[in-house]
Amino acid sequence: MKRYPFLIILTILVSCVPFDKDGTRDVSDKNDSINIYYTRSISKDVSLEEKRESIDRALFLAKDLEADSILGKLMYKKSSLLFQAGDYNSLVAHHDSFVTMQSEVDRPRLKASQYYLMGYYYDRIQSDYSRAFENYSAAKSQFELAKDSSWTGNCLLLMGVIQKNQNDFFGSKETVTEALQFLRESRDIKKMVQYYGLLATNHRKLLNFEDAIFYYTKAIKNSGSLEDRIAFENNLAATYIDNGRYEEAIALLDKIVGNTALDSTPVVYARILDNLSYAQWLLEKKDVGASFQKALQIRKEKKDWRGQLASYTHLGEFHLEDRSNRAKAYFDTVIQVAKKIEVPRAEIDALKFLMQIDPENVKLRDRYILLADSLDSQELKVKTQFAKYKYDDKIKQESILRLEKEKAEQALLTAKERNQKTISYLGSLTMLLGLGFAIYFFKQRTRHLKEQNRLTRLEATLETEAEMSRRLHDDFGAGLNQTMLMINADVDRTAVLDKLDGLYNQSRNFSREVNEVAIGTHFKEAFLEMLRFRTPSDANLFMTGVKDVQWNEMAPLSQKVLFKAIQELMINMGKHSSADMITIVFKSTEKVLTVNYSDNGVGASLKELNAKNGLWNTEKRIQAIGGSITFDSHKGQGFKAHITIPL
Repeated sequence: MKRYPFLIILTILVSCVPFDKDGTRDVSDKNDSINIYYTRSISKDVSLEEKRESIDRALFLAKDLEADSILGKLMYKKSSLLFQAGDYNSLVAHHDSFVTMQSEVDRPRLKASQYYLMGYYYDRIQSDYSRAFENYSAAKSQFELAKDSSWTGNCLLLMGVIQKNQNDFFGSKETVTEALQFLRESRDIKKMVQYYGLLATNHRKLLNFEDAIFYYTKAIKNSGSLEDRIAFENNLAATYIDNGRYEEAIALLDKIVGNTALDSTPVVYARILDNLSYAQWLLEKKDVGASFQKALQIRKEKKDWRGQLASYTHLGEFHLEDRSNRAKAYFDTVIQVAKKIEVPRAEIDALKFLMQIDPENVKLRDRYILLADSLDSQELKVKTQFAKYKYDDKIKQESILRLEKEKAEQALLTAKERNQKTISYLGSLTMLLGLGFAIYFFKQRTRHLKEQNRLTRLEATLETEAEMSRRLHDDFGAGLNQTMLMINADVDRTAVLDKLDGLYNQSRNFSREVNEVAIGTHFKEAFLEMLRFRTPSDANLFMTGVKDVQWNEMAPLSQKVLFKAIQELMINMGKHSSADMITIVFKSTEKVLTVNYSDNGVGASLKELNAKNGLWNTEKRIQAIGGSITFDSHKGQGFKAHITIPL
């Protein structure tokens, strides 16, 4: 009973605290109002105009709050509503406000969503490829910070599409390959189909027809809809035509031209009919003029201007030999349409044919040269611009991370200074005691780690020696024993000498494999040559980030260990995995090189991985220099390895 008076007094004191004086209750009420307005802005039961009014009211109430999560959510919602309403001028102005205050919004996903929305706007509404690429690139970086690999890969695919549309096929191929490390077939099958199709188109434009056929075939196999599959089959047939394989193109186009699904997509039907007619004419010189005209008429009715370019060009080629005047008229029409929709590449193609008809026409030649030079300059400018956007965004992200680190360090310093003012003598003494204990602990730990590292190095060396001994006994020793038996049996001298020469070459190759690794300035060339040599003829090797690594600045020991590690992975892949696609991604910082290896082979179980001495030796070598390697593999699901090497 004696404790009750104390509880009563405590209750009275708490009740008398001036709770409203510091504004806490006001802030709580304001947050409640903001949430009410925000909830109304996302409700399906109110009009778009009411949603916009609600979000504006919520933003007005939130303008003085230091609540970045609320503010960022409200800012993005307003952008979304402006886009839905088609109020694009206000959307652009609002985005400028978002960029101005984005330092107050500390949530990467909100930033990513905002930049993605603007990328979509410039891409699909304004057709401004430059700003679309810039915003998609910024969205990609923010999704990566938010650890959303699926959307990171999606942004990279959209960037690759823009590069492809601007004839930057090499750049598009590199960007699409980068997207692969963020996508998973089991989770992102639709994006993977887009990846295959886009990579196939880049290979086709770069005249790598076999690779284009390979990836179009994969896209067809994985397509989830009939419309997508037909589109990819048409592109595959066009690749056959480009490669002179007309019979295969005709067989494929004959199969799909009669599909009833094309009844609802006349533009696609016209594209397939035009390609089929073109392939039949190229193969057999058949009279396909009526088919060409039918495809052209559909394209005129549907205002398919790009399709008309193809039709007029094919009709010009069709009449080139026997009716040059009619061919000239078609090519002149190509030029008119190309100028109308600003496709200079089509005009250049038409000028090539017109110069065949009238080789003495100086104006045609001068126009062709002017256009070709202008187009080359424009494409070079575009490629440089895309590369700059990616580089600038990378630098910006590094700057953000550096500023965040400095901010954290400054906050820590401020906290320390504040705490120092309240630390008493007893606290200082406790700190000194703790510091002494920490020093003692870390000295002991350092001694233990040094001893452990020494044992690891010794263990790796002994295992390597054991592996060398086994190979010398099993391979070289068996051959030597056979040679001795041949000598005792008086076998022909030439056969004995051939056997000895083979043993000499075997010992030289063994010595080179064990010891010879070019280091220093020649390391990069030797390393890449090893990768090319170890890649099977029926497999594709994709590498990104090679140019970003300062190879010459790596320590010689790190170069040797990296060479041996990747060589062992490639040897293991070639012997066991049956992979047809290998991806290696390099990323470097000031002190660490990170290597992500993956292939789509048969994979291995944990028991099989533990049984591989080569992989075990590789792990020991890397650990001995302070690096790390982790394996991720399951039977039938490919093989992955993540490696870090100190520079």
